[in-house]
Amino acid sequence: MTDPSLIRNFCIVAHIDHGKSTLADRLIEKAKVIDSRYYHAQMTDNMDIERERGITIKSQAVTIPYTAADGKTYLLNFVDTPGHVDFSYEVSRAIASCEGAILIVDAAQGVESQTLSNMYLALEHNLEILPVINKIDLPAADILGVKHQIEHDLGLDSSIAVPVSAKTGQGVDELFEAIIHRFPPPVGRHDDILRALIFDCHYDPYRGVIIHIRVFTGTIKAGQSIRFMYSETEYKVEETGIFILKLVPGKELAAGDVGYIIAGIKTIQDVRVGDTITGTERTADRPLPGFKEVKPVVFSSIYPVDTNDYEELRDAIDKLCLNDASLTWEKDSSIALGHGFRCGFLGLLHLEVVQERLEREFDQSVIFTAPSVEYHIKLRNGEELSCDNPANYPDEGKIESAEEPYIRASIITPATYLGNIMSLCVEKRGTQTNMQYLDEKRVEIIYEMPLAEVLFDFYDRLKSVSRGYASFDYDLIGFRPTDLVKVDILINGKSVDALSQLAYRGNAYDKARHVCEQLREEITRQQFKIAIQGAIGSQIIARETVNALRKDVLAKCYGGDITRKRKLLEKQKEGKKRMKMVGDVELPQSAFLAVLKTKDN
Repeated sequence: MTDPSLIRNFCIVAHIDHGKSTLADRLIEKAKVIDSRYYHAQMTDNMDIERERGITIKSQAVTIPYTAADGKTYLLNFVDTPGHVDFSYEVSRAIASCEGAILIVDAAQGVESQTLSNMYLALEHNLEILPVINKIDLPAADILGVKHQIEHDLGLDSSIAVPVSAKTGQGVDELFEAIIHRFPPPVGRHDDILRALIFDCHYDPYRGVIIHIRVFTGTIKAGQSIRFMYSETEYKVEETGIFILKLVPGKELAAGDVGYIIAGIKTIQDVRVGDTITGTERTADRPLPGFKEVKPVVFSSIYPVDTNDYEELRDAIDKLCLNDASLTWEKDSSIALGHGFRCGFLGLLHLEVVQERLEREFDQSVIFTAPSVEYHIKLRNGEELSCDNPANYPDEGKIESAEEPYIRASIITPATYLGNIMSLCVEKRGTQTNMQYLDEKRVEIIYEMPLAEVLFDFYDRLKSVSRGYASFDYDLIGFRPTDLVKVDILINGKSVDALSQLAYRGNAYDKARHVCEQLREEITRQQFKIAIQGAIGSQIIARETVNALRKDVLAKCYGGDITRKRKLLEKQKEGKKRMKMVGDVELPQSAFLAVLKTKDN
């Protein structure tokens, strides 16, 4: 049992690409917890997607022993967190299990929007914040300028900021000492009632659900009976241990420890991230203050390519939800695609990552429908309803008014690109509410704009017009009135429900035309013409045609009377007309994926 005064629990937070995972690598390397033969870059990024994209998707807990200058050996439990705004829920879960936070600021880029956002998240949980200036080895590094930003923009004491280079290892020893002296040890007694917070889980096909916990009070060990306070289920602990890049079994976990437990849990629904674990003999009277409830902002339906794989897909989503608590789902069905699931995501990147994980980790072939946000609709009879699925959209005549979600977007950019960014925001129906110069080079602008406008290509276009220098963060601010319409896609006069979209009336024509153009490229030509139409109610607003394959019926006619040729052409025309009436057009999977592409792709 480790003395709590020798334990430090902290997380690493920062804006995207400021060097969190690289710094985590240096901490692991300096502590020598792994043989150098097995060492590689991005040690805390376990998924192929994370390595390929160079981003952190999952928070990863690691325990490392460190012998300090005072001769004592401390146990450092740290969590490497994601930086992208779509994974802020992961960050909030990591923060809830720590006493301190290392806030990394890039020495060349300075304070950016997600830096501010993560700092406020840490302050909400009363964490001690240690600023770290990273990438001091870069030629463009401006340490004095960044210290000024830490004082001016963040309101933190820049004198305690530790300058490091996570790439070369410079300053990491000083950082270890700062962690020990700046972060408080955990409070909580070993002999108290057991209260442990579940901050993550993953599924092992042989051992069941492996639960990641932070013990606040009491002790937990193998053979002990525990209770989940939310689901009120009881299990017997089979194994406890800590994370040193892999699961390392131990005798017990006591107050202040971060580790894992295995209790032979096969029923995935019994485990809920944010739940409190307590003992069955001495039970806690109330749960620990858990995490905030996840509020998905983007909705899309997932369907198996082969309808026989429905049960497999449900199991896969169940297991994925264990590891990704921000994913929500419910059953759904479509005339075109059969049975599936309506899922809620925290953003478009989150949606892409879930799609890749289902395909790679669970070997599922899936189709995603076009993403949508949640709208509030008021009917003429006074009833109010929420609608995120075009299939549930009521008839136009029954609707009195509609509201769509709005966000407050905070963009920090060099002043050079200000004009381009303002034009982009205005194009996306944004209204500027504030603009302030942070210093002579950087400007922060605040826009209020509809969430639906930033779903598809806003982030990519922002990076493009600012050459990668602008940073973007947002939070939801409520619902505002909008002119909402349902855009239906018709193939040969038949509506394809899976391709329907809800859109602002001013953008409906562009959306319908884009979908029709994409489908024209994907649909295989038939013996008859195929009409692809976009419609609002009974009004057609866009059309593309897939031309028919032409069979030359006049090839056998050598000379002779023109009436002979005309008779053959008329006969062919009748046949095509009949074929069009009875023939079905099969939509390939690529057609559904093509609709998700932005115009620039």
